[in-house]
Amino acid sequence: MIKKTAAVLALILVALTAHAAPAAPASSGPVVIKIGSIAPSRSPWDKALERVARDWERISNGTVQVRIYPGGIAGSEQDMIRKIRLGTLQGGVFSNMGLAKIDGSVTAITIPFLFHSREEFNVVFDRMKPSFEKMIEGKGFKVMLWTLAGWVNFFTKKEVIDPDDLKKLKIAVTADFPEIEQLWRKMGYEVVPGGLNDLMIQLQSGAVSAAYLPALVAGSGQFFALVPHMLSPSLAPLVGGLLLSDKAWAAIPADLRQPLIDAVAVAARGLYDETMVLEADAVKMMKDNGLVVHDPPAAALAKWREAAARAADGLIGPVFSKEIYDQILGYVQEYRKTRGQ
Repeated sequence: MIKKTAAVLALILVALTAHAAPAAPASSGPVVIKIGSIAPSRSPWDKALERVARDWERISNGTVQVRIYPGGIAGSEQDMIRKIRLGTLQGGVFSNMGLAKIDGSVTAITIPFLFHSREEFNVVFDRMKPSFEKMIEGKGFKVMLWTLAGWVNFFTKKEVIDPDDLKKLKIAVTADFPEIEQLWRKMGYEVVPGGLNDLMIQLQSGAVSAAYLPALVAGSGQFFALVPHMLSPSLAPLVGGLLLSDKAWAAIPADLRQPLIDAVAVAARGLYDETMVLEADAVKMMKDNGLVVHDPPAAALAKWREAAARAADGLIGPVFSKEIYDQILGYVQEYRKTRGQ
C-alpha cells in the first residue's frame, strides 16, 4: 500500500537536489521541449508525461520532441520556474506552491475550509480556470493542463475537534508555501515551517505536534504513526498544472498546437480518478493501522469556516486580488443556491 500511494506524491514532495537540464538544441533542429517534474519515476504523472512525449513526437513526425526530467532532477518547483525563465527548461509540472509563485491568485482557490464538498470545488474550479489561465499566461507561461492532485487534512497527536483545540499544538507547514503559513498565523495558530524531509524528526522530537498534510503523504511517509488523529473534513485542494514557457509554445508550428493540446488531455485522462482512489486507499490503510478520524459537529465546523474566512480576508491585496476572491465566492454561493444549501 505504501509503495502504491507513494506513486502519487507527484505534486506534493519537495525535491532536495537540483541539476541543470541539458542545453537547448540549435534552432535549425527539431523543437525540443524539456519538462521538469517532481513526480517520481513511474508514478501516474510520470507515465502521463511519457505518453505526452511519445504522442507529441508521433503527431509532429519528430519535429517536436519532449524530454522528461522526473523525480526532482530539474530541482524544486521554484528551481524549475527559474530555469524556465532562463530557458534551460521549457516546461514543468507544478502544484499549488509553484503555481502561487508564478501568480498568487491561485492561492485563493486553496483557502482551507472554503469548499463544503469536493463536488463544489470541481464545479467552481472549472469556472475559475479561464481566469487563472489568463493571469498565469500573462506571466509568460502557457497552461497545458489542470488537474486535482489530492486534498490536505490536519493530522495531530491529540484529538482536535474545535478550532481552539488546535491552538494547544504546534503545526508543521511547508516553508515553500508562505501564503498558507501566513493564513494559519492569522487564525492564531503556532506554525513551524520546514521541509518534508524534516517532518519525522520534528514529530519525534516534539518540535511539532500537528501536520498539515495530504493523506497520501501522511500514509506513504508513515507520519500518521506519530500524529494518529485526523480531522475529517478535506481542508483544501491540491491543484496541479503542466505549464510551458510562452516562448517554447510559440516555437511549435501553429497547425500542431491544438492536436498537441488534445494529446495532453488524452494522456492525463484518469489522473484525477486514480488520485482519488489512491487517496481513499491511503486513508483506509491508515485507519486499519490505528488512525482515528474525527468528524466535527456542525457548530465546530462553522467555527472553522468562519475563522478561515476571516484569515483569508487578510490575504486580499498582498497575495491575491479582491476581484479574484469575490469571483470564487460568487461561484460558491451560486453553486449552493442551485442546490438549496
